[in-house]
Amino acid sequence: MTPLDRLLAEHEIARLITRFALLNDTGDWEAVAATFTADGRFVRPAGGEPVVGRDAILSSFASRPPRKSCHLISNILVDLASMDEATARCSMLLYTAPAGEAAASSPALTGGFRDRLARTANGWRFVERVGFLDLKVDFK
Repeated sequence: MTPLDRLLAEHEIARLITRFALLNDTGDWEAVAATFTADGRFVRPAGGEPVVGRDAILSSFASRPPRKSCHLISNILVDLASMDEATARCSMLLYTAPAGEAAASSPALTGGFRDRLARTANGWRFVERVGFLDLKVDFK
C-alpha cells in the first residue's frame, strides 16, 4: 500500500464517519442504513443489543420517535489493516431536542464510536459500529 493509497482510504473512511452523523441528523434513515454492509452490526451509544443487518438497522432508526439532533464528530482515528479492512474510532458530542423544538431538552452527551469497516464495491462501509457514552453534560 502506497502512502497515497493509505491517505485516500483514511480520507474516505473519515468522510463516511462524518456522513453517518449528518445523515442521522437529517433523518435520512435509508442512507444511514446504506453506510453498513448487508450484514452490518450497530450498537447505539446508549447501549442495548446489537442491531444486525442493514434492513434491521433501517427499521431500528425508522421506528425512533422524531427528534432534532446535532452530532459533532471529532478525533477521527483510522487504522488500516489492509486496503480492504480497517478500524476507526471517533469522539462525539450529541445535542437532542424533541422534533420542532429549538432548545435541547436533555443534557449534552459525549462519547463516540468504535468501528470495523470493509471496502465494498460501493466504497467503505461499516461492518460493525459500536457507540459508547462517556459523560452527560448538564448546564443547569
